[in-house]
Amino acid sequence: MDPLTLSRLQFGLTTVYHFLFVPLTLGLSWFVAYFQTRYYQTRDEEFRKMAKFWGKLFLINFAIGVVTGIVQEFQFGMNWSEYSRYVGDIFGAPLAIEALTSFFLESTFLGVWIFGETKIPEKAHLASIWLVAVGSNLSALWILLANGWMQHPVGYVINEVNGRAELVDFFALVTNPKGWLFFWHTISAGVATSSFLSIGVSAYHIFRKQNVSLFKTSFQTATIVGLIASTLVFFGGHTNGQYMFETQPMKFAAIEAHYETSSPAPFSIITIGDLTGKQEVWSWRVPAVLSFLACNNFTCEVRGVDDIQAEYVALYGPGDYVPLIVFTYWSFRIMMTIGFIMMGLSFLFLLATRGKYENAKWMKWVPWVIALPYLANSSGWILTEMGRQPWIVQGLLKVEDAVSPNLTVVDLWISLIGYVVVYGVLAIAMVYLMKKYIVAGPDAAMHESVDVAPTLVGSQD
Repeated sequence: MDPLTLSRLQFGLTTVYHFLFVPLTLGLSWFVAYFQTRYYQTRDEEFRKMAKFWGKLFLINFAIGVVTGIVQEFQFGMNWSEYSRYVGDIFGAPLAIEALTSFFLESTFLGVWIFGETKIPEKAHLASIWLVAVGSNLSALWILLANGWMQHPVGYVINEVNGRAELVDFFALVTNPKGWLFFWHTISAGVATSSFLSIGVSAYHIFRKQNVSLFKTSFQTATIVGLIASTLVFFGGHTNGQYMFETQPMKFAAIEAHYETSSPAPFSIITIGDLTGKQEVWSWRVPAVLSFLACNNFTCEVRGVDDIQAEYVALYGPGDYVPLIVFTYWSFRIMMTIGFIMMGLSFLFLLATRGKYENAKWMKWVPWVIALPYLANSSGWILTEMGRQPWIVQGLLKVEDAVSPNLTVVDLWISLIGYVVVYGVLAIAMVYLMKKYIVAGPDAAMHESVDVAPTLVGSQD
């Protein structure tokens, strides 16, 4: 493999691994804040137990997510120095704001919430966990605004003297519709991920008749939130798709394996391509539906891959501007299918809560639903990042031009193997700790002391 391929593989590995933790952090923080609030409102000890229990799982997930996220930022300088040099003036601004404000906000007040329960006023303690939730989601906002700019660059000029892009309109960057659509979609997905974790864990304990009353409350809350969040994910994805049709027509066409421009355009139920992925062999399509998805009418013209490729060659020069259609096409369908399954399951679980579901045999299998949002989230980001290839910044900078020029294959193999080993150890630790505290339940979380202040030996006062 050449340095470019290895650099892409390395960054793809770290990104997919990191994003396993991000959605749960975004969503679970709101769950913990809600249960903490309910405890202070009602003084019901069950709500306190739930806040402690879900808070423990949030803390484990947050800690490992931070470690994996830091590695990503290092890679911008190590593996992608040309990218950092060319667009660092723009891309660095939201990342710096995220680190200096949002990350400090969530990490600082997470410590306050963990260690301050008996040491600060109750209102301040409650406010701390809400600030953690706000900080976590603001962190996501700034990062997604940066990624949105990569997908749809705005508010910049090219400095021909320095040979780089420079930010001239910060307001355009922070109001970029692409970034806000990503934010809507990602936050909804995060809440859905947390809901399905709560559904699965609650079902595990309910089936075993452990803290049934507590976990019934968690189960019922999660089914309602899960249905709402899954629905918002659907509408967010649809809106994002329409904006993609306008700003990234090649990605839109690749998602549907739509090779020829047509009006109206059919939606592909399943398409089989040749080994190159650039020619259709057989397909099953529904007439006019793709036009509706793109423009909210059934007669809209949707440009095909072939025409867009010719247009890009004329605009940007010779080259292959078609992404790997097999990845974009199938990752979208995996994401979409799982999304519909999650909506359906949330609705069925909600109906089940009207009866005595705690004795149902099917509860034994419910914990497996935890895997669904993780598969959907990973598929969605594979689609997002693979779909804009060969661009690292749409229409502005290609991936091949962004890689660090002095990297060697040996350097990359050493770092790649190192990442795999370290991430493997972290994955094992993550699974072990999450399983340990899930199985132990809320009583174990309640009996763990959070008081780490040293006690003077022999002191009596």
